[in-house]
Amino acid sequence: MQEVFDSYVNYLRAEQNASENTVRIYTGDLMGNYAVGEEKGFFQFLKQKGIRSLRDVDRDTLRGYVGWLMDLGIAKRSIARKLSAVRSFYRYLLREDIIQSAPISLSHGRGKRMDSFSLKLDKRIPEFLNQEEMNRLLEAPDVASPLGLRDKAFLELFYASGLRVSELVSLDIHNINFETREIRVIGKGTKERVTLMGVPAAVAIRQYIDNGRSRLAGAQSREALFLNNDGGRLTARSVQRILASLALQAGIKKNVHPHMLRHTFATHLLNGGADLRVVQELLGHADLSSTQIYTHVTKEQAKKIYLSSHPMAHQEVKKDVDSAQNSENPAEN
Repeated sequence: MQEVFDSYVNYLRAEQNASENTVRIYTGDLMGNYAVGEEKGFFQFLKQKGIRSLRDVDRDTLRGYVGWLMDLGIAKRSIARKLSAVRSFYRYLLREDIIQSAPISLSHGRGKRMDSFSLKLDKRIPEFLNQEEMNRLLEAPDVASPLGLRDKAFLELFYASGLRVSELVSLDIHNINFETREIRVIGKGTKERVTLMGVPAAVAIRQYIDNGRSRLAGAQSREALFLNNDGGRLTARSVQRILASLALQAGIKKNVHPHMLRHTFATHLLNGGADLRVVQELLGHADLSSTQIYTHVTKEQAKKIYLSSHPMAHQEVKKDVDSAQNSENPAEN
């Protein structure tokens, strides 16, 4: 199984153009974590059951795997992700004629046939920063230092463009067009798209390039836009760590992470009246259903729209005003 799995990983990298993050997740979901924590990988389950050949895996085996994960208290969303990794692996096995049939349906998703292993997931509203919190975060970096200029630049860019953290750290200087304020991004599946940024982001990036990046750059910097203290390309893990530290400085109680800024970008756009398909394009979502999770509005925004739009809401406000005036002038009653 190890030899087959190694070939599968090479296939993901060479032919599917999978990112290292995708490879890492699929490896964890299939092989499991042998270093720390409970065994939760698909191959670990097969080992427990004494199954030595992939040809011996059937639908009952898969049902047992799902039940085992549920008994371990694994969240449904995580189980669904693990099953997605299993589907991907079996597509490869069929492609290479290692097996003749799969114990799980390989068609899974919106508008496609679902099978007994498909889980009904709880809808989860993305957490985001409100405008006041976002403003505080943007003001947190110390722009007197090169690293502070860098942090200010990538925060402004995150908020202005809704980039994934992998996209942000992969940016090179030539990907930024200051004249048109456009950013050329290589997203998931090496798909290229153009996203936009406003004046604050463009100004922050220009200041960083002129006064910060030039002081961080070294022989290994090449064209990388965002650099670390040693002059190398900034990593996604470093961005996560920096964000958590800046959020703490800004007094934000939420667990701020790069994807939350992507959520914030999309939510603020939609709450401001942007068309859903425009947001889909800017985020680089292939399916509109991926963007629809952002169609929620904040309670404050919902209340504002209700009070300004619903005729009965105006009557309620008028009654409250009349009641207050009468209580202030009891002699007139």
